[in-house]
Amino acid sequence: MSDVHVSFNLANDHFNDQEMFLPPAPLLAGAHVSGINAYHELYRNSINNTDEFWKTVASELYFERISNKGLEWNFDHKTGPIFCKFMDGSLTNISYNCLERNIKRGLGGKIAYLWEGNEPSDTSTITYQELLDQVINFSAVLRAHGVKKGDVVAIYMPMITELAVAMLACTRIGAMHSVVFAGFSAESLSARVTDAKCRVILTSDGFYRGAKAINLKEIVDKAVQIASADGVDVTSVIMVEHAKRVTIPEGARPINVGKLSSIYSSYESEMSRLKGTDSPVEWMEAESPLFLLYTSGSTGKPKGIQHTTAGYMCYAYLTTKCTFDADLQNDVYWCTADCGWITGHSYLLYGPLLNGLTGVFFEGVPTHPSPSRIWEITDKHHVTKLYTSPTAARALMAFGDSYLQSTSRNSLRIIGTVGEPINPSAWMWLYENVGNKHCSVVDTYWQTETGGHMITPLPGATPMKPGSATLPFFGVAPVLLDSDGRVIEGPGEGNLCFSRAWPGMMRGVYGDESRFVKTYFAPFNGYYFTGDGARRDEDGYLWMTGRVDDLMNVSGHLLSTAEIESALVAHLKVAEAAVVAAPHDIKGSFPYAFVTLNHGEKLTKELVAELKVLVRHKIGALAVPDIIQEAPGLPKTRSGKVTRRILRKIAEGCDTGLGDTTTLIDENVIKQLISGRNSKG
Repeated sequence: MSDVHVSFNLANDHFNDQEMFLPPAPLLAGAHVSGINAYHELYRNSINNTDEFWKTVASELYFERISNKGLEWNFDHKTGPIFCKFMDGSLTNISYNCLERNIKRGLGGKIAYLWEGNEPSDTSTITYQELLDQVINFSAVLRAHGVKKGDVVAIYMPMITELAVAMLACTRIGAMHSVVFAGFSAESLSARVTDAKCRVILTSDGFYRGAKAINLKEIVDKAVQIASADGVDVTSVIMVEHAKRVTIPEGARPINVGKLSSIYSSYESEMSRLKGTDSPVEWMEAESPLFLLYTSGSTGKPKGIQHTTAGYMCYAYLTTKCTFDADLQNDVYWCTADCGWITGHSYLLYGPLLNGLTGVFFEGVPTHPSPSRIWEITDKHHVTKLYTSPTAARALMAFGDSYLQSTSRNSLRIIGTVGEPINPSAWMWLYENVGNKHCSVVDTYWQTETGGHMITPLPGATPMKPGSATLPFFGVAPVLLDSDGRVIEGPGEGNLCFSRAWPGMMRGVYGDESRFVKTYFAPFNGYYFTGDGARRDEDGYLWMTGRVDDLMNVSGHLLSTAEIESALVAHLKVAEAAVVAAPHDIKGSFPYAFVTLNHGEKLTKELVAELKVLVRHKIGALAVPDIIQEAPGLPKTRSGKVTRRILRKIAEGCDTGLGDTTTLIDENVIKQLISGRNSKG
């Protein structure tokens, strides 16, 4: 096989289910899974001999005690409690497997992370041995502050290596970490602190995001006050003095933390005070809680997704190894995600460390100080595997290719995407322009709840289709169901469910068993329901069509917002698009499109007409948006997801009742969209 593609017509960006790109020959030759036949054989084994398959994976990691139990589960809530267990009765520790296990393999002097600060001049490195030393040190600090096995510790920090230390120190002593993105509001932080009854918060004084100064200490102060009013008293805040040690961006103000209350301790002082203190590993039961990670739903309070030890560890290890074809000797692996999200947990911290890789820990943003930053870092550190989001890809596309041309990116071998379905245009841009046609592009589908990849290409095995997440990962059994719960065989479109458990799946919603069952298992009894729709083509490839509640019914026809958006962004002048259903007296609903244009472009009547023709051509007349509104930006959460419930309200003409907006990157964009509602095509 070579890197040539089959019958692909780039001129009009028209993609069909048969167009494939074959794995590049170098990846095919030395991959952990080499060739599609090898994939099919391993996949069949993972389904037919599940326990044997996963115990073989577990044998590559360290267990203090191993039971004879495998993967056990029940998805039928009518016959008994919903549950999943993996290797129940075994003992292990994920922090030990990330650090001591690798050091015993001779990796102590290997760089674990290359840290890149907000400013290019701020850089540092940390080896596996140095990371272990700091983890032991800080786990002693946590114990000195009363943290014990089973407690939940809130972590509200920027992307600095102390964040990795904090997470690993928690899991070393059996405490659950609840990482909150360092950009969420005080209200969002306090809600998570209150729900998990956290008594200890780990934070920093502040940091710089681009040219913007963010004072975390002020936010924590307010969050502590709100939590106290809600009955949860935080007894200790341990603060890293980060802002004073980094370069202040041009035009930014210095961060002044002001007076510290008695609950504050200096991270640096506490580490110095307890340096050399013995802090042994806590061996954890396989099903012991590992961490909480909160996801925000469209309604109701955030859900505390609960993951446990052995199953999550084995799944993060294997998915990293196979999806990114982990190369212990040669890889410099960069996941651009923040550890405030599951991608940062599984594919920046735990998965790469379990595989003994060198990773890049990036504090900044891809466009600061210029849109070439991400490519400059790639060249600087000879990054071989890059994992980022379609949102980031589209944003960088909008700046044009001049920022790419100043870099080579020749070290890249695999480019991964995560967070939402990638439109074919962005996929092609990554493949042709970023990867110079010699990289595999792995578009991964998974969720906070799944713990790791569920649908993904394997870079040395799977022929790629632009826009498709392709085939299921090992042990994953996807099923498409219609609205009545009937299985859709062969090609078709429906609700994406999974008919069997996998080791890395969530074990519950923290403190809310009924919500766990109602959300994921009650909609289709006997199945885990993702909440997403998917389409299966003639080759068995899966194409994500977006959240089920983002599907719209127009004159009795079910349309996918993702497909319409993909058609709109195929236009050279469109950087990003979001489509929602707006009410219509006759049709029931109609597509209402918000489009963000490339720099310097305007939404003229001519462009509106071109976009409508494009959608008509690619999908059909029913999918043509009745209204196309120019959007200077889209309301997005910190993980890059577009908050469509807000766009639906705006499309309906509502100025109020927009729900919680505190998790958005920029709340001001809502006012701009409302004011621009009457200036649409």
